[in-house]
Amino acid sequence: MPAYRPRIVDAELLNQLQSAGAVVIEGPKACGKTMTATQQAASRVLLDVDLAARQALAVDPALVLTGARPRLLDEWQVEPGLWNQVRRAVDAADQPGQFLLTGSSVPADDADRHTGAGRFSFLRMRPMTLFEAGVSVGGVSLRQLFAGEAPRSADPGLTVQDLCELISIGGWPAQEGRPVKAALRAARDYLEQVRQFDISRVGEHRRDPVKVGYLLRALGRHSATEARLATLAADAMGGGAALDERTVSDYLQALERLMVIEDQPAWAPHLRSRARLRKAPKRHYVDPSLAVAALGAGPERLLADLELLGLLFESLVIRDLRVFSQPLDGEVLHYRDHYGVEVDAIVQLRDGRWGAIEIKLGEGQVEQAAAGLLHFARQIDTSRTGPPSFLAVICGKGYGYRRGDGVVVVPVGAFGP
Repeated sequence: MPAYRPRIVDAELLNQLQSAGAVVIEGPKACGKTMTATQQAASRVLLDVDLAARQALAVDPALVLTGARPRLLDEWQVEPGLWNQVRRAVDAADQPGQFLLTGSSVPADDADRHTGAGRFSFLRMRPMTLFEAGVSVGGVSLRQLFAGEAPRSADPGLTVQDLCELISIGGWPAQEGRPVKAALRAARDYLEQVRQFDISRVGEHRRDPVKVGYLLRALGRHSATEARLATLAADAMGGGAALDERTVSDYLQALERLMVIEDQPAWAPHLRSRARLRKAPKRHYVDPSLAVAALGAGPERLLADLELLGLLFESLVIRDLRVFSQPLDGEVLHYRDHYGVEVDAIVQLRDGRWGAIEIKLGEGQVEQAAAGLLHFARQIDTSRTGPPSFLAVICGKGYGYRRGDGVVVVPVGAFGP
């Protein structure tokens, strides 16, 4: 097996094991949950492939839970009844670090999951960032930006062609180092599995794989936009008829539970102006490679369609921002008002600090993006929301530095946690 590549969540996982009886790692299939959990586990059982273990669970659950601790229960949600068994075992042990549970879908029995309060800790995992994959040198960190430090970075040397390939391959550990065509095929197979099988395994009714395919393609076309249900329904046309909005809503909820998509909510600060805030979320696949796969595209198509490339570059940066902000106890939002003022990403920390980021593929767009950020910042009532910790433009290439107006410029190939 290839050597384990360290992940940003490693430190989070270790901390949570020291404070909770069980840690639940949730994330999309193939993002590396099992390998990450295995680094801390003393024993494990793979419930999705170990039929004997599932049969034993039906007869005597204690057999499956028996083993050196922390014990990894991989894909635990295939046997949801295991939740209460783990809860009781954690109570009996009365010690932290007893179990690791990994899952690639959120089970239906959320009410039962709430009984884990005080016993279970949850950790979200996503595909690898450019920093984790060794592409970004990480000379400019999100933590440093919040600390007010001026970035200083040489041009990492990424080209537009490089970015097209990185977006197409995605952050899937199993695809690292593989040819682009093989990674493209793997991403298409991934979505085919979602369409044909996985989406009907969440919830209590079967979903039409053909219609799911139409919606997956529509989501690819509308990546990093605020596409509403009606827009997606109209765009997901099969035999000449749009999907029903209720169907689209149901499919989106299922895809969210599978962690295939992850919306970017809108930010709602206090404003100085009378602008009305837009509340629609932005649509993103959890990794931009899935949008490429849904569209049947690849690096050549992206290079020929710079508008699409720009949207998927934004999705790539949002993916990395989510991973980088999680250890800081932050979330990634976006801003838009009815006057048309918008910001691609707002990183808001639990302690109230926040930073605003514009995401632009080309260096030539930095000047306009910086002006937009400064105009946006004047809209915010900082006496109530607090001043921004930073205003930044993340771009595809170039140098990292602080401009005379205070806006920082960060090349994505130098960005890190």
